[in-house]
This record gives sequence, structure tokens and C-alpha cells, in this order.
Amino acid sequence: MSELAAKVNDARGRISRAVWDTVAELGIEATTVRAVADRADCTTGLIMHRFGSRSAMLVHARQMLFERTSARADSVAEARATSAAERLFAIACTALPLDDERIVEARIWTGFAAASIADADLRELHVHNTRQWLARITNLVAGLDSDVTDADATEYAQQIIAVVEGAAVLAVLDDTMYPPARQKRLLHQTITDVVNRIGSDRL
Repeated sequence: MSELAAKVNDARGRISRAVWDTVAELGIEATTVRAVADRADCTTGLIMHRFGSRSAMLVHARQMLFERTSARADSVAEARATSAAERLFAIACTALPLDDERIVEARIWTGFAAASIADADLRELHVHNTRQWLARITNLVAGLDSDVTDADATEYAQQIIAVVEGAAVLAVLDDTMYPPARQKRLLHQTITDVVNRIGSDRL
């Protein structure tokens, strides 16, 4: 890699980190081009050259969130699990705000969900990414038993995701009432219910 290419990559990485950190600290509404430029120690012109618009900058941050959470789920998927139910539980847990890093991600996810209502570009990406997550969980549910129909697998996956994302939002707003242990219990109970209804091996 040439020195120029290395500098370009370094600048892109610095700007991406600045976008992420600004969204995490200030929220979606306060994440302006100026705020990101100040954090990245560069001009607003460089930010606009990189993204073209504030909306595109936020889309970039939303995609970063999806890539981070997907990578975590992938790492868990590669680990050994004694049963399909345990694998499902472990991967679903990766979306819960159980530590400081995931609490930040949950705050960002919640902010993007709200912002997506009025921003068509954000909404399109948000829906696309959440449906990819649904597809992953649906495949895991289908792996619980060969007799599970596609329709049932999708519905069970939607039930699991509703609990995960609901718990994540509630934990962001009220971590005293929804601490990590309670989040995991709620998810465990939900997956146990799904397993029992399917008639698969217990979690």
C-alpha cells in the first residue's frame, strides 16, 4: 500500500470512528456534520466529500452498527454449542445490552429506529438490516426440528426478536428494572416456550 493510500485509509477510519462516537455520545439529532468534523479534527468539507450529505453519514453509522452486531453473532455461531436451542439462545443474547459496549449499541439502535420514521433512507436500511437479523434467527429456529414449517419458524423468530429488541429498548431507558440477568431470563423463557411448542430438545 502506498503512503497516499495509507493516509486516505487512516482518514476514512478516523472519520468513521468520529461518526460512531458522536452518535453514541450526542444522539442522532445532535450528530451534525460540524460535530463530526470537530471530533475528527478535520473540515466539514472533508466530511461532505466523504459522505455527500448528513443523511448518508447517518446511513454509514447505521451500517457500522449492523456490521458490529453481525460480527459478534458470527463469532458466537462459530463457537461450540451442545444443542440447537443453546446456539439460538447464545446468538440471540448477542443483541441484548449486557455490557458497556452493547449498551452503547442499543442506545444507537434505539435512536436510529426513532429517526427512521422520518428519514426514508435510514428506514430502508433499518428495515433491510432487521430483516437480515430475522432471517438469521428464523434459520436457527428451523434448526430446532426438521418438522418446523417455514411459517412457524418465522413466527417463532419474530416472537424471539420482539422480546430481544423490546428488552434492549427498555434496558436503555430503565437499566434498574431490566438488568442483564433479567434480560437473559426473559429471553431464556421465550426460547424455552418456543422449544416446548416445537417439541425439540430442551434448552
